[in-house]
Amino acid sequence: MPNLSTLALPNLKNYPYCKINIYGLVPTCIVRLYGGQVTSWKNEQGDELLFVSSKAVFKSPGAIRGGIPICFPQFGTHGNLEKHGFARNRLWLVDDNPPPLPVNSGIKTYADLILKPSEEDLKIWPHRFEFRLRVALGPKGDLFLTSRIRNTNTDGKPFSFTFAYHTYFSVSDISEVRIEGLETMDYFDNLKGKERFTEQGDALVFESEIDKVYLDTPPKIAIIDHEKKRTFVLRKDGLPDAVVWNPWERRSKTILDFGDEEYKHMLCVEPAAVEKPITLKPGEEWKGRLELSAVPSSYYSGQLDPDKVLHG
Repeated sequence: MPNLSTLALPNLKNYPYCKINIYGLVPTCIVRLYGGQVTSWKNEQGDELLFVSSKAVFKSPGAIRGGIPICFPQFGTHGNLEKHGFARNRLWLVDDNPPPLPVNSGIKTYADLILKPSEEDLKIWPHRFEFRLRVALGPKGDLFLTSRIRNTNTDGKPFSFTFAYHTYFSVSDISEVRIEGLETMDYFDNLKGKERFTEQGDALVFESEIDKVYLDTPPKIAIIDHEKKRTFVLRKDGLPDAVVWNPWERRSKTILDFGDEEYKHMLCVEPAAVEKPITLKPGEEWKGRLELSAVPSSYYSGQLDPDKVLHG
């Protein structure tokens, strides 16, 4: 049985959350029923690995600024739907009838949530669906998110959607961070009218605002925090793209639920399906999976050493 509890928060403006842990100890994870959103992930030392803004608002109608918001049924802004879709702004339920765990999955504890459209949702996006989300921890504290989206339309109509795990990582200093695994990839630059470019250089480093959608990316990406000597390793399946975002100084001052200087301590790297929308016929199901791990890393000539996590 999962070590799972659903707790009511003392502030009634906040929504309840599920706390996931292993045998009552760290590592731990908190996923809130509001938004189906992970807002905390701590390692064995109790270090917080996800960024949540000090100005984040934990109540409807907005999304929580930080953690891992879920962008569905769209990423970005298109048509009548709100930016990044409505899934991150809805109250999810604990799933009483989740799909079974795969054999020998290595998952030790988990929570299953479900989202179905309300009548109001159907007015703005006229498609019936079941969105099942499993948030799990492995024995070493790795964090797993598995999304299963099924078309339950009874009118025979397919629907299409885009998707992202809008993951906010906590970093020591954005100027001390690099990303490996996206070099030579094509990307759309949202700061330049979504013009298409090819990434140059051996790795991504950060000196100014960035908002890019990398296309057909590899299944493994590494975020290297030199100051903390920590590497986040992202492994993804069913999510071909990767969004990289940091608002930097000028943009940060325009975001109401974000501190002016907080851009220095966060980086969004978001496994996504953006360029090519996913289409489901009635009865069909899509699955997108994200695995996150945080490992100690040392450096030699600017490269990961000794594990070479990108190629392991």
